[in-house]
Amino acid sequence: MIKSQDLNERSLYLLKILVERYIQDGQPVGSRALSKDTQLKLSPASIRNVMADLEDMGLIHSPHTSAGRVPTVSGYRMFVDSLLTVKPLASIEMDQLNASLSAEADQMSDVVGKASKLLSDVTKMAGVVTLPRRKSVILRHIEFLPMSSTRVLVIFVTDGEEVHNKIIHTSRLFSAAELQQAANYLNSIYAGLSLTKIRELLVSDLENDRNLVNQGMIDAVSMAQLTFTQQQPKDDYVLSGETNLMGFSELSDMEHLKQLFEAFNQKRSVIHLLDQCLAAEGVQIFIGEESGYRAFDHCSLVTSAYSVNDEVVGVLGVIGPTRMAYQKVIPFVDVTAKLLGAALNPK
Repeated sequence: MIKSQDLNERSLYLLKILVERYIQDGQPVGSRALSKDTQLKLSPASIRNVMADLEDMGLIHSPHTSAGRVPTVSGYRMFVDSLLTVKPLASIEMDQLNASLSAEADQMSDVVGKASKLLSDVTKMAGVVTLPRRKSVILRHIEFLPMSSTRVLVIFVTDGEEVHNKIIHTSRLFSAAELQQAANYLNSIYAGLSLTKIRELLVSDLENDRNLVNQGMIDAVSMAQLTFTQQQPKDDYVLSGETNLMGFSELSDMEHLKQLFEAFNQKRSVIHLLDQCLAAEGVQIFIGEESGYRAFDHCSLVTSAYSVNDEVVGVLGVIGPTRMAYQKVIPFVDVTAKLLGAALNPK
């Protein structure tokens, strides 16, 4: 892999200018256009020689339809790692982001949805945020409300005052008094324990000799098992602005779009890609085929993990063409991750 140390100062500067011009204009950059840069002080002939060297190194290449050059994935990587100047967001931008995410929301998913839309609206690309996945979610309180027939609405509160709703189907009809009794019993036994621990206990509790407990306790544990041990929802994310990607010429090919939107719909590839960022510090960037997924060969993904109570619980990011304004997207993703974590922290 070519490193910045392998290039002289002149070659590095030319690569930087070429990448910046291509990001800005979206057109292959020729030696004549580069020769107009006042700081370069090179003739078109000298520039062509330097460009030939950069091409031999695999940092730029020439599209078949143009004499100009465009960056390769390796060229973008060197630009991002060694040549990019990232400036912090202005205070007015910080205030606007903070106001957007700190507004009152009924559910955690509402805040996550806001963050995803914010990422999309500001960058005009696609914004993605994984739903928080906490290792230790504590049960605070549970209630059962009768519905029609054997359907029961379960409302349980976890730490952070997060309210969850679920409908379960019981084996028989329960009165409101019986449901209240079941809730009282479960709150006395399981409140303050993690959901993981509760699932473990429920299995053993139901396997205990049922003659040692009354039928009301058995019913309560059975309803808790329906609530907490049925298949949990798969890891998920909120995606906004995916149609924005259709506006970029390099992504407008129908085959590329089909692969990209299939990946969005299946979710597995995106989740796996984002999961790689959970243990990483700071902003992580996948450029083109670095993602390992063919659907993202023409895309870049700029991500950052976010935390609640100092525990990393999810990842957010921006998906766009490799020709994106990295110097603007990187600080925006970084700040949004911090603000989302703050918005989700218990007040």
